Amino acid sequence: MTRPEDIYSDRLLALAAAIPRTERLAAPQATARAHSKLCGSTVEVDLTMNGDVVTDYGQTVRACLLGQTAASVVGREIIGSSAAELRAVGAAMRAMLKQGGEPPTGKWGDLALLESVRDYKARQPSTLLVFDAVEDAIAQIEAMRAAPEQPSV
Repeated sequence: MTRPEDIYSDRLLALAAAIPRTERLAAPQATARAHSKLCGSTVEVDLTMNGDVVTDYGQTVRACLLGQTAASVVGREIIGSSAAELRAVGAAMRAMLKQGGEPPTGKWGDLALLESVRDYKARQPSTLLVFDAVEDAIAQIEAMRAAPEQPSV
């Protein structure tokens, strides 16, 4: 079993200390907030998309180092990512932490640093907050686009 001190590698600490895209968007298409009742961590994101691709992103992260690390990787890689890709990364993270699945790869490979969190169920919600918030924001944009336009009065 992983010891708590083994979770916090130098690379993880460096990512957590350098969270990108911390400026909130002036005119987001969607804003979503995810909160962990267990630890009190909160992540709020702003998102804009052109079609299925993320074009701008901002975030406020008030989370532990694990949540900060996940948000750092997402903030670094999200621009240009599709909704399907982001949902797949979120699903891979949930499977990695909760079912022993493989970590994400490619440009998302730094998320493998969080693999040891699977041994600490209490830390998993904070680690997943950014994925919950991003998926919520995507769903809001998709729902807005699918809604019929209201006639002007």
